[in-house]
This record gives sequence, C-alpha cells and structure tokens, in this order.
Amino acid sequence: MGKRILCFGELLLRLGAPSREFLLQSRHLDVHVGGAETNVAVSLARFGHRSALAGTVAANALGDGALGELRRHGVDVSRVARADGRMGLYFFAAGAGLRPSDVVYDRADSAFARAAASSYDWPALLDGVDCLHVSGVTPAVGPNAAESALGAVRAARAQGTTVSFDGNFRPKLWATWNDRPAPLLHGLLAEADIAFIDHRDIDLMLGSDASETGAPASAERTLQAATRAFAAFPQLQRIACTQRTVHSVDRHALGALLVRRDGSAQRLDPLPVEGIVDRIGGGDAFAAGVLHGVLSGLDDARTLAFGLAAARLKHSVPGDFNLVGAHDVDALVDSGRLDVRR
Repeated sequence: MGKRILCFGELLLRLGAPSREFLLQSRHLDVHVGGAETNVAVSLARFGHRSALAGTVAANALGDGALGELRRHGVDVSRVARADGRMGLYFFAAGAGLRPSDVVYDRADSAFARAAASSYDWPALLDGVDCLHVSGVTPAVGPNAAESALGAVRAARAQGTTVSFDGNFRPKLWATWNDRPAPLLHGLLAEADIAFIDHRDIDLMLGSDASETGAPASAERTLQAATRAFAAFPQLQRIACTQRTVHSVDRHALGALLVRRDGSAQRLDPLPVEGIVDRIGGGDAFAAGVLHGVLSGLDDARTLAFGLAAARLKHSVPGDFNLVGAHDVDALVDSGRLDVRR
C-alpha cells in the first residue's frame, strides 16, 4: 500500500477554448477539473498512493461535479469542506505556432478564497498523513488562503509530517492583492523538506546573487542558487526542478535536476517533447513523480527519471490531470518505446 499524501489547495474548473481558438472565438468552452495541488493528488492516486485533498469548494452543483471527478480518479475528498460562494475558475486558450498559450484567472471571492484559516483543523486533517503537499499558488489566491497555507505547513512540521512545496509563482494572481509575495513564500519554504523550485524562485525569496552565472534557465544557475537555499532553510533536504526549452508551442525539450543538502546531484539532459497536446499540469506531474520516488524509497537517479518521464507523458494528455499510471511511466523510463500495446 502506498503512502498517505494530503494536498492542500483550490479545486478549480478550467474553461478552455476548443482546439486552438482564441477565447470566445466561437461560443464554446471545454470544461476540465484541475488546480495545481489537485493535479498532484490525482497523479499520486494513479501511482498507487492513498491521496487526499484538503480545501473548500462551493456548496453547489459545480462543487459536486468537481468532487465527483476526483473520486473517480481515486482521490479521498472527505477533508474538503463545502461552503457558500463560487467555484474558482480559469480560462485557457492553447497557443499555436508563434502564439503562446494564455490564462485568464477568475478566482476572486471563491469559496476557497473566502474560507477563514481558522476553519481548518490541521492536527485532525493531518492525522495519519505521511506527506503534505502545498504550492505557491495557494497564498497567491488571497490573505485567507495565505494564512491557511502557512498554518498547514507549520502544523505538519510540528507533528513530523514530511512537507513538500512547489514554488509555482503566479504573478497575475499576486498582482490582485499583494505586491510583496516573497515573505509569504519564504515562510512556506522554511517548513519544507522537499521543494520544487529553480533559481528564479530562490532569487525571488532570497534576492539575486550577482556571482551566480549561466544561461537564464540553466541547471548550473539552479545548482549555484541551491547552495544559498540550503543555507537559508535548514529543514530543506531536496530541491528538484525541470529545465524547459520551448522551440515552438508543439515542440519542447525537458530536462530535470535533483539536488540534496549534502551537495549530491542528479541531472538529466533535455529530452524531446513533441506533438504536444496539453502542457498544463506538466510541472505538477513532475512533482508527483518525484514525490512518488521519494516516498517509495527509490534512489535519486530513478526518482528523477520517473519524475521527468511523468512530466513528458503529461504533455500527451488533454486537461489538467496526468492520467497515466506508474506502469506507463516505468515503461517510458526503462525502454522509451512507444509501440502500440496489443
């Protein structure tokens, strides 16, 4: 039986323009359920872990439908509260050619954003949990969500639960209420055992260091910045991230890096990701894959390979969720074969 993981964040509805149209180019929108932490919860459930979501959703038909979708994928939603208010939404237009994808958020005043931090009984919610996963998206939603996220990681730290944090910086969300996100993100990272961050996240929280050199998205820059992060955050044991090169909307290359506090590192050079169907949730798929490896006791090399393969596979799956199982990921890691299974 897999480990018990609790993900805390907002369950969202994604309304996407069909095919590669602009939003409202035609009067149709495709609906998917998602959200950064929710995506991780679904992946971990499909990898065989006992995965649960904590949060607050609207007490209406939209909330019912979203929760039902999570149950269908094996996620425990018994820790999700129901409340008056609205569902958080985001609108998505997939890019094409030289036109990048675009996201429009509509999350203000959602039931999750309105939920008071005092509404979450963290000792009870974390009872029996092996790992708590949160992300930088949650505090960006608003002051209540930020206070709740800090309460969650501090409670987890106090009772010895492993804390996972994904930086997931969302400037559009922060701009709606807080122009100084660094202190809040710093507080979350201070409680983390494992963090999904790169040099840009570290620079945001600790300030940039002119002595660090390298290409803007290079593994070298992240390795240099990781030294500062480990010095600043004594609880932190692992840092993992992807390195993405975008050749076009349909063709990327994806590499990965995993660094430990002792300075040891695993690095995977970029591999092609072509014929992209949907890149949303790729980072969440990577985080879930790495967490699967860590919680399953895999060595660092296998853990990173599993995380990168999970992220690459997500690009072939429509919607936010990565619907592949551990056997699919292992098959890509072990052989890279894409033959029809008969």
